[in-house]
Amino acid sequence: PHLPKPLAAAGVKYTIVDDTHFLHVGLTEAELIGHFVTEEDGAIVAIVPSAKALRYRIPWAAVDDVMRWLREQAADDDRVLFMGDDGEKFGLWPGTYALCWERGWVEAFFSALESARDWLTLVPPGEWVQARPARGRIYLPAASYDEMTEWALPAQVAGRLAALKHDLEAQGRHDILPFLKGGFWRYFLVKYPEVNTLHKTMLRVSRRVWRMRAGLRRDEALDHLWRAQCNCPYWHGVFGGIYLGHIRSANFAHLIAAERIADAGRRARAWVEARAEDLDADGQPEVLVRSDAQVLSIDPADGGSVVTWDVREAGVNLVNVMTRRAERYHEPLREAIARGQAVLYRPDVTENIHTTAVRVKEWGLERYLTTDWYRRSSFLDHFLAPGGTAPAFARGDVRELGDFVNQPYEVAINSGPGTGRRGRGTGTPGPCTVRLARNGHVWAGLERVPVRVEKTLTVPAGRTDLGVSYRVTNDSGEALVADFAVETNWGTMGPDATVVVGADAFRVGDTREIADTGAFTLRDEGWRLAVSTTIDAPLAPRLWVVPLEVVSASEAGYERTYQGVSLVTVWSMRLPPGAAWEASIGVVVGSLAVRMAGSGLCARHNIEKRDRIW
Repeated sequence: PHLPKPLAAAGVKYTIVDDTHFLHVGLTEAELIGHFVTEEDGAIVAIVPSAKALRYRIPWAAVDDVMRWLREQAADDDRVLFMGDDGEKFGLWPGTYALCWERGWVEAFFSALESARDWLTLVPPGEWVQARPARGRIYLPAASYDEMTEWALPAQVAGRLAALKHDLEAQGRHDILPFLKGGFWRYFLVKYPEVNTLHKTMLRVSRRVWRMRAGLRRDEALDHLWRAQCNCPYWHGVFGGIYLGHIRSANFAHLIAAERIADAGRRARAWVEARAEDLDADGQPEVLVRSDAQVLSIDPADGGSVVTWDVREAGVNLVNVMTRRAERYHEPLREAIARGQAVLYRPDVTENIHTTAVRVKEWGLERYLTTDWYRRSSFLDHFLAPGGTAPAFARGDVRELGDFVNQPYEVAINSGPGTGRRGRGTGTPGPCTVRLARNGHVWAGLERVPVRVEKTLTVPAGRTDLGVSYRVTNDSGEALVADFAVETNWGTMGPDATVVVGADAFRVGDTREIADTGAFTLRDEGWRLAVSTTIDAPLAPRLWVVPLEVVSASEAGYERTYQGVSLVTVWSMRLPPGAAWEASIGVVVGSLAVRMAGSGLCARHNIEKRDRIW
C-alpha cells in the first residue's frame, strides 16, 4: 500500500497488479475489466488487474478454447482484460518449448488474434490508461497472486488452506473463495531463516554502499548491490527459489563484491574489527567480525554458531547451506508414492503446471524427506549418545544428550589493541577473538548433569584463517560419557566436491565415516577454494561426511537437490567428575592453485583476476 508514492516519484504512470488484491477488497472478477487509480499521500499511480483466468489458460489451453473464452468476455467496447505472467512458460519450463514452438501454439494463437480483429483489439496497457478514464479510485491491501499467499504460510497451515479452497471449489462456493486470504509475503523471512540472513546482509551492505562518496566506485558497488537484490532466492513456492544453491551463491557473491568495494578506501592494508550488532533484526545482538580478507557473523543466541563466513577474494559465503525442512508439497508426494500414483518425469510430456500430476525425477525420494530440528550453521556443539554413525546422524536418529546446539551462549568480544567502547573495534592489525561459553546440561542416564562448554574464535587480519579452541568441563560429580561432536556446514557448489584425507579423496555427496582424522581438506572446483582443517586434541576424531539433500518441487516435478555438506568431527568422551577436555581446530582457506599441506594434490589451473566472481 505504501508503494504508489515512490513509484510516482520515480515517474511510473501505471503498473500491473494481480487480481487477488482487488478481490480482497470486495470487487468481483466481472468488475476487473479496466484500470483503476490509487494513491498514497496524494501521489497517484494507475493500476491494471492481471486476470488469473488468462494466466491459467495461456498457453495451457487449446487456442480455440482461449479464443472462445475471450469471445464470451467481449461484452462491449469498453471491456479490457490484462495479463502479466512469467516469460518462462513460453519455452523454458519443461515441455513448453515443444508446446509453444515445435507444436506451434504461439503461432496459432497470434494467427487467431489477427483473425479476430472484427471483435478483438490488442492494446498496450500504457495506451489504454492514457486514452481511457479509470474505473475509479481504489486502495489495495498487501497481497500477491493467490498461490503466493499459500506458499508464504507455514507448511502445515498452507496445506490446510489449499484443502479448504479445494473443498469450496468442489461445492461451487465461489461467493466465499475471494475472501479467503493466505499469508503475508514477508513471512518468508520467518519461514526460512536463511532468507532472512541473506536479506539482512543485503540491507547491511546497502547502508555501507550508500554511505560511499558518489562516483564510479559507488556506481560499481551499486551494480553489485542491485544484482544481489534479485528476488529469486528470497522466497520459495512450489519450485526453485531459496533451494537453488547457485542462485543463493550469486546473490552472496554480489553482496561480498559490493562490500569489498565499499571498504577499498581504508588506509590499512591488513585490518580486522569486531562488534556486537543485531544483524538479523530479532532483538538480540549477534557478532560481526570483518577484516580485509573475510567477514563472519556469529549468533550467540543460536548455539554460538557461525552463520555466514565470506571469503572476500573469492566472493564465496562458505556457510551457504539450507536446513532440511518440511514443505507443504511433501505430504502429497508421500501419499502419491504410498498409493503408487507417482509418475516418472518425461521431458517430452507437457502438462499444465497448475493442475499437474505428482511427477518425480527419480524413484525413492521418500528416503530423503528428513527434517532438521535446528538450523544448519557451523561450529555447533553436540553431545550425542555413544555409538552413533554417520548414516544415523544423516537421518536424525542419533540421540542428542546435551542442550547446546540451538541454545544461547554468553559472549565476549576482544578486537585487539585499541578496541573501542561497547565492543566496537578500531580496525587494528591484531587478531579479534570472540569468546563464547554456556553452562548447560548433558543427560547421563536419567540425570541431567552440569557441563560447561567454552569456545574461542580467533580471526586474524590479512588472512582467511580461523582458529577455534574448545574447553569442555564436567562440573558434575559423575563421569560424563558421551560423543562430543563439532558440526560444520559448507555450501559447496555441488556434491562432487571432495574431502581429502592423506592421499584419499572422498566425494561429499556420499555419506561416510572416516576414522582417526586429525587433518583434512575440503576442495571445491566451484568455489576454486580449498579449506584445510587441522585438529590438535588428545585423540584424533572420527569424521562424518553427511550431504544435505532436500526434496523440493520443480517445474518438471519432485527432485532431490543438494544443499551442502556437514563435516562432523566426533570424539568419544569419557570425562571424570571435575575434569576438563581441550582441543583446538585451525581452518585455513586458500586458492586451489596453492598446494595444501598434507593433501598431496595441486590444482590444474590458477585463479586469474578475470575469473574472480567479484
